[in-house]
Amino acid sequence: MLRRAEELREELAAWREIAQRASGLAEMAELASAEDDAGASMQADLERDLAALRSDWTRMESQLLLSEPYDARPAIVSVYAGAGGTESQDWAEMLLRMYLRWAERSRFRTEILDQTEGEEAGLKSVTFAVDGRWGYGRLKSERGVHRLVRMSPFDSAKRRHTSFALVEVMPEVDEAAAVDIRDDDLRIDTYRASGAGGQHVNKTDSAVRITHLPTGIVVTCQNERSQAQNKERAMAVLRAKLVELREQEREAEMARLRGEHVEAGWGNQIRNYVLQPYTMVKDLRSGVETSNTSAVLDGDLDAFIEGYLRSRIGQPVVS
Repeated sequence: MLRRAEELREELAAWREIAQRASGLAEMAELASAEDDAGASMQADLERDLAALRSDWTRMESQLLLSEPYDARPAIVSVYAGAGGTESQDWAEMLLRMYLRWAERSRFRTEILDQTEGEEAGLKSVTFAVDGRWGYGRLKSERGVHRLVRMSPFDSAKRRHTSFALVEVMPEVDEAAAVDIRDDDLRIDTYRASGAGGQHVNKTDSAVRITHLPTGIVVTCQNERSQAQNKERAMAVLRAKLVELREQEREAEMARLRGEHVEAGWGNQIRNYVLQPYTMVKDLRSGVETSNTSAVLDGDLDAFIEGYLRSRIGQPVVS
C-alpha cells in the first residue's frame, strides 16, 4: 500500500511538472512574439523545449493506455531461438541485447534468471526479469514470434538467411496473487548449473527445474548461488507463466465473443526485421515501421510499444 501511494505521488508530480513546463513555454512564446530581436534568438530554444515537452507528454499519455490488471507489474521475459541452429541462436542473443538496452533507457532494472548457450554462438534460450512499474504493461507488446532477414555472418557463401525467435512476456506476481499452485502438482528436479563464472557453477546441484504437471509448464533457474534461491526464482517464473496463461485464455475468449479469428501459431510473426537487401523493421499488428534498424536493435522500441497499445483500443497509429 505504501509503495502504491509513493508511485501515485510520483505520477502526480510528473503531470504537474509537465503542466508547469507547458505554462512556462507559453509565457516565453508570448515574450518572443512581443520582441522582434529577442524573439528570433529565442525561437530555437523554444522549438527544442517544445519537442522535449511533446516527447514527455506522449510518454505519460501512453501510460493511460495501460489499464489492464497486471500492467503496472514488473515483467519476466523469455526468449527462445527457433529452428535454424546457430542463426536463430544468434538472433535470440540479439533480441536479449535489444531488450536490455531498452530497459536501461527506460530506467528499469534487469536480472538474468536462466540461460542456455548455443553450441557455437548465441543463446538457445534466456529468461530475465525487468523490475519496475509498468514493465509488463509496456513489454507485453513483444509477445510473439520475431523474424529476422539478413546476410548470415556464419555462412561462408554470404547467403541471405531467415531466422525466428519466440518471445514470451509474463507479469511478475507475488505469492499472494490468486494463482493456485499445489505442492502435489509440482515435480522439482535439481542438477548442476552450467555456464560461465561463479564458484557454485558445476560444484553442487544448485540449479532447479520445476514442472507444473497439470499444464506441462517447465521452468528452470540456475543463475543464483544456492538451490533455495534458484527454487524461489523458479517459482516466481512459474507463477508468472500461469498468470499469463490465464490472461491469454481471457483474451482469446474476448476475441471469440467479438467474432475475431484467433490463431496461435509459430509461423505468425508479429514483427519483421529486415537487414538485407534493404533495411526495415515493421510491426505487422500496428503497421508501425522504420528504416532505422540499428536504432531498434539498440533498444529504441517505444514507437512500436505505443503503436501496439493504441492499436488495441482502436486509436490511429502514426508510423
